[in-house]
Amino acid sequence: MTGKILGTGSCVPATCWDNNKLAEMVETNDEWIKERTGIAQRHVAGKEETTATLAAGACKAALENAGVSAEEIDLLIVATVSPGMLVPCTACEVQSIIGADNATCFDMNAACTGFLMALNTAQAYLAQGIYRTALVVGAETLSNLVDWSDRGTCILFGDGAGAAVVRAESEDRYAQVTHSTGAKGGVLTCASANVNTDVKEMPNTHIQMDGGEVFKFAVSKVPEVINELLAQENLTADDIDCFVLHQANARIVGSVAKRIGGDAEKFPMNIAKYGNTSSASIGIILDELNRSGRLKRGSKIVLAGFGGGLSYGASLITW
Repeated sequence: MTGKILGTGSCVPATCWDNNKLAEMVETNDEWIKERTGIAQRHVAGKEETTATLAAGACKAALENAGVSAEEIDLLIVATVSPGMLVPCTACEVQSIIGADNATCFDMNAACTGFLMALNTAQAYLAQGIYRTALVVGAETLSNLVDWSDRGTCILFGDGAGAAVVRAESEDRYAQVTHSTGAKGGVLTCASANVNTDVKEMPNTHIQMDGGEVFKFAVSKVPEVINELLAQENLTADDIDCFVLHQANARIVGSVAKRIGGDAEKFPMNIAKYGNTSSASIGIILDELNRSGRLKRGSKIVLAGFGGGLSYGASLITW
């Protein structure tokens, strides 16, 4: 028995900054950002908006969409690299907010692959019959980790959350392939202020990224892992109705589409509206596709994530 996605939800902060807002902060402009990333705007959390509150908003929307009550959830996983607190975990904060009192809760950190890894984990529990109904959410307030004076990173990231309710009631196969390349993890880092260190200066607690190396990693490894998944399942790109990729950069998604060889329309993008929301991005675009009617029951969908770690993976679901 595998998990079927019954409903989706998303939540983003009320405040939205377009590229002209960033041009007031660093030397950049709207045309420069759009040309290199495809991003036009991003949402930025206010003082009362936390990773937990955004996650809870997405969870409530997903529960409503699924027609499932919070009390029915027995597993709640939050994927995030930007928790508001180390203890309690964000998942327990979300449990308290939404009233999912029967759920076992924990967080996962797989960076931009987080939603995918959390979904894979939930599916493993459901397949074993340990739990029946899971709530998976990716949530980030990356604005708290961004150095807003660093043009190379501040233009990329946004805040938000995306969630899915998954119930063990499907006989369709759930397939996944994942990999990690820890030896290259140094190209995308964010140190904790709590890390013990012998150096005199505190570690840089903002997101640090070698954009060129991350780009090369993504455009090579994402098509590779998708093709690995398709070969494992004896499928071709033509058999897939939709490829839902982590929204990191429009050029990356476009490059992957060309390398896979599928119809470009099968690779939807919403990065222009939200920027790179890390763990939240797959959940957010999945919710948009679901609510727009783009996803039809029985459709074959490939989800693919990639990011810090470095980690990457792809999963096949039947909608």
